[in-house]
Amino acid sequence: MKNLLLIFFISMAGYSMQSQQLVYTPENPAFGGNPYNSQWLLASAQAQNSFKDPAATTGRQQQTELERFTSSLNSQLLGQVSRSAFTRQFGQDGLNPGTYSFGSLAVDIYPSDEGLVINILDTNTGEQTQIVIPN
Repeated sequence: MKNLLLIFFISMAGYSMQSQQLVYTPENPAFGGNPYNSQWLLASAQAQNSFKDPAATTGRQQQTELERFTSSLNSQLLGQVSRSAFTRQFGQDGLNPGTYSFGSLAVDIYPSDEGLVINILDTNTGEQTQIVIPN
């Protein structure tokens, strides 16, 4: 009787069982996974990272009263020197169209439809920048 019941349950289990194909889908977008997983993976990795960069600074360090005063004085002195150099070079009227040179810097000033254009060229490195002052 036990054997008959066992055969019956095995045969009935065969009828109700279904199978499907297993498909592997990677999580990591670098290996073909969903690209929307990248932020979650990055956040998860950073949360688990216990290493700290020894060269990284931990925010702004507090300056003493003397250091703040020295920094402020240096800024004011440099500002005064640059104002006097500007006045000496351009006069009291300010920026006038023309070409000027400051050491290795060539400054070209001209008016345009957009406003006053200032081209600054470093003749040593070839770096160039342009400043447009709107009308």
